[in-house]
Amino acid sequence: MKVSSRAEYGLRALLDLAAHYGEGYVQSHAIADRQGLPESYLNQLMTSLRRAGLVTSKRGPTGGHTLSRPPAQIHLHEAFDVLEEGASPWWCAEVEDPDCEYAVGCGLRPMWVAIKSAAEGVLDRLTLADLAPPRRAPRTPSAPVVPPPAHVSAPVARAAARK
Repeated sequence: MKVSSRAEYGLRALLDLAAHYGEGYVQSHAIADRQGLPESYLNQLMTSLRRAGLVTSKRGPTGGHTLSRPPAQIHLHEAFDVLEEGASPWWCAEVEDPDCEYAVGCGLRPMWVAIKSAAEGVLDRLTLADLAPPRRAPRTPSAPVVPPPAHVSAPVARAAARK
């Protein structure tokens, strides 16, 4: 199954918002910079995601975008339906009775339907929280990071740092 750049960019933007969920509104230019996306295209995607109820947006200097629900409550299937218009790898798997000259006795349609079903199962099961990068705790100023001496190997230095 081939995924469009629209779906890839939209999912990457949603994962960025998931990584910053609870921190307030995230501006488009920040998402675009972090994800390497064209900001004008990102804004079009955000409009679609907002209309679908997945994203909340606010205008102005303190505005931006945020997820409308916690990342664990947004399944990839919801986003994929907005961005890709379904998970079907071929048009005949989308309809009950395809109007195709090869429909009777077609050996390919069962495969397309099985692929669609498998893809939908994965998209239904996964949420943005499952794929978003974990948040890192902020560093505490009381624990300065001191690099190991040059003669100490990296594994030894990591073991010493854990003590």
